[in-house]
Amino acid sequence: MRTRMLLQNVAVYAILLIALAAFLLPFVLLVFNSFKTNAQIIDSPLSLPASFSFDNFGAAAREMSYMSSFWNSAFITVSSVLLIGLFAAMTAHYFVRNRTKFNNAMFFIMVASMIIPFQAIMIPLVSIYGQKLGWIQTAPELTLIFMYIGFGSSLAVFIYHGFIKSIPTELEEAAFMDGCTRRQTFFRIVLPILTPTTVTIAILNVLWIWNDFLLPLLILQNAGQQSFTLPLAIQVFKGTYSSDNEKFLPAVLLVILPILLVYLFAQRFILQGVTQGSVK
Repeated sequence: MRTRMLLQNVAVYAILLIALAAFLLPFVLLVFNSFKTNAQIIDSPLSLPASFSFDNFGAAAREMSYMSSFWNSAFITVSSVLLIGLFAAMTAHYFVRNRTKFNNAMFFIMVASMIIPFQAIMIPLVSIYGQKLGWIQTAPELTLIFMYIGFGSSLAVFIYHGFIKSIPTELEEAAFMDGCTRRQTFFRIVLPILTPTTVTIAILNVLWIWNDFLLPLLILQNAGQQSFTLPLAIQVFKGTYSSDNEKFLPAVLLVILPILLVYLFAQRFILQGVTQGSVK
């Protein structure tokens, strides 16, 4: 019996190690090839680099205007995440505390909208906000933030809705008895309780918005390189018939490192925030 259990554990750990190796291999190859020249990448992509010089990283950062693109990504991501969290929390709280047929219908419409693929509406979206309203030409960054709020609010409202239902109404009633208005009750009582869920929603949205390529491409492609986000900026190394891989690969690593550090720091909050409402 013990031998059988031991063999089962060895088999499980072996499968997990194989899966871990398969997951890490692309990232390891990206790191190693970031230190090579184009010729070395083509000749021996699986070998170790001859030297660990950071010249490729410096050249890539200069050519893609890394700091400018970094601050564009940071501004768009932080602004979008903060506004999604605030508006979604307020909307979900209103839906939960005012259970009318209209509010229930609006909530289900918001949840149902999550199944609509972005590719199905991107052409009408650009046509309306570009050709008809002219927002894309006059304020592309703000238009992009506005769209992120629209696309990100449905999931956030859904997650907040489940958590807010677990908050006792007696807490808010006690605040009303103490003289708090509805606005004060929400910001002083409800919103602090929502902190675990807010952190989870923020992490998920940061990962999505920071790495997003298609929507910024549609909105910012005519705004000039000074307005590009990082996923757009690295396209300077990709041509129609050739690619500058010795700069492209370090650029990819520079793009993913900030968000990777954020994820490693905050990953434990994701599952905690998603399950918090169901545990109570």
